[in-house]
Amino acid sequence: MLKISMFEFLIRGVPEAFLFIFAAYAFSKVKIDYKRYFISAILLSVAACMIRFLPIQYGVNTILDISVFIILIVNVNRIEIITSIKSVILTIIIEYVCEGINVLIIQVIFKIDMNYIFSNSRLKAIYGIPSLIIFGIVLLFYYTSLKKRKELRGIKNGKIEL
Repeated sequence: MLKISMFEFLIRGVPEAFLFIFAAYAFSKVKIDYKRYFISAILLSVAACMIRFLPIQYGVNTILDISVFIILIVNVNRIEIITSIKSVILTIIIEYVCEGINVLIIQVIFKIDMNYIFSNSRLKAIYGIPSLIIFGIVLLFYYTSLKKRKELRGIKNGKIEL
């Protein structure tokens, strides 16, 4: 069981879920439907939190989170399944790269022991915020560039418009 505190859920889990759903829209090149976006982000954050309380090995929770993420993108946001899978994979890769950059900055520049940070849930959540900010900036830049180039498509009657 991978426990998560309410502090971690609010500081890291909820913002990360909102960024992940935003990333799915961006990488799918679909205009944001704010009602569906909000619903799916809340559902994703709650599902991810609940999955962490399951009596499963570390790593299995990531696979379950990815599965829930894809299901929400397809069923709530009405984005095609192949596009959703590609978006989710790209989202996870970019998030891991952002976290790697964050860890590198913490270890090399600030010379802080990562074992110390991971031993304290509050510190882990706080030190994880910069990776979310980096991820958010990357997504915002990408989505804005798509918008300027008029490459975003809408969804009408459950199908992506061309």
